[in-house]
Amino acid sequence: MLGTQTSLSTWSQERNMKWLVLLGLVALSECIVEIPLMKVNVMQETLNEKSLLNNFLKQYAYRLAQNSTRNSKMAFVPMRNFLDTAYVGNIAIGTPPQQFRVVFDTGSSDLWVPSNFCTSPACYSHITFKYWESSTYRHTTKPFEIAYGSGRIKGHLAYDTIQIGNLVSTDQPFGLSLEEYGFNGLPFDGILGLNYPNNSILGAIPIFDNLKKQGAISEPIFAFYLSKGTVNGSVLMLGGVDKAYYKGQLNWIPLSRVGDWRINLDHISMKGKLIGCSGGCEALVDTGTSLINGPTRLVTNIQRLIGAMPLGPKHYVSCSTINILPSIIFTINGINYTLPAQAYILKNSQGGCFSTFKGGTEVFKHRETWVLGDIFLRLYFSVYDRGNNRIGLAQAA
Repeated sequence: MLGTQTSLSTWSQERNMKWLVLLGLVALSECIVEIPLMKVNVMQETLNEKSLLNNFLKQYAYRLAQNSTRNSKMAFVPMRNFLDTAYVGNIAIGTPPQQFRVVFDTGSSDLWVPSNFCTSPACYSHITFKYWESSTYRHTTKPFEIAYGSGRIKGHLAYDTIQIGNLVSTDQPFGLSLEEYGFNGLPFDGILGLNYPNNSILGAIPIFDNLKKQGAISEPIFAFYLSKGTVNGSVLMLGGVDKAYYKGQLNWIPLSRVGDWRINLDHISMKGKLIGCSGGCEALVDTGTSLINGPTRLVTNIQRLIGAMPLGPKHYVSCSTINILPSIIFTINGINYTLPAQAYILKNSQGGCFSTFKGGTEVFKHRETWVLGDIFLRLYFSVYDRGNNRIGLAQAA
């Protein structure tokens, strides 16, 4: 759910590309494109009613929440749930701090926000960074270009002090966009990537790595709790985990390849029958993606099995059938993670009920690949352990 000097929608060399999947960015690794488009498309469909976005932005103005904990090297960062399609939190850049809304994205590694010199229409609806107001700003002329499935950005690399919750990263590299295409009307100003450093398109050390390097956090771990249906309550935890946000125990899953938040799936089933991943497959765990993405052929079969009919870019079911539709089970490392219809069917602002499965991941030619986005992660609290290269999942509280 970003590449220096690469064109945002080109799949050339499959290493410098990234596709936007519903809300965030997705990073690539090891000559493999991470995911197909979808994020921005779905978000823009949801935002057709401008009043929804305007009301959201007015009601939840920029306030840099600094939720301290007893452990000064751990931070709780509140996030706001925008219509179950985006989770947005605040950060501050510069001295004195300028505040921005960002998506915290495990699918990418870079941080970027709009520059005050951005000339694109998208930048006029977002907060832009005024570098001359910051005494800690350090300028560079190094350009970057990031391509997404539904847009692209161009800009230059910069350095400044960045605050997330009560944590501070000094002389942090980040991107300032000068041109943006495809980001009009979205409820966030930029993206903060939480993937591994090898996926950085800017060629810069990611902010999480800098926080650890500078001693701001004691443990190289972070976690997400995503609220269900309510605006408030979502939390990003940096440097530790609060057990109050999940039930039972964390089930630890080793990464299928170090350097990306990617795991092995055993299989996907419905009513006892395999419907995907029949020979084992991989999945990206992506907080910047709203939907669940998979190979188009298999997703089309899932739509058929649940009776979802295409209408425009989405597949719809009768809302009266939600309570009788079967659950879909993702078996990971021998443990079943159940996704009931109440989770994988969402209702739009007109009252229509649509499936949150989407195709397109056949671009991963090496192996069958799925993307577990917010639809999955609302049910399962997720922990990202950089120190041990593993992901922990548990039932969300």
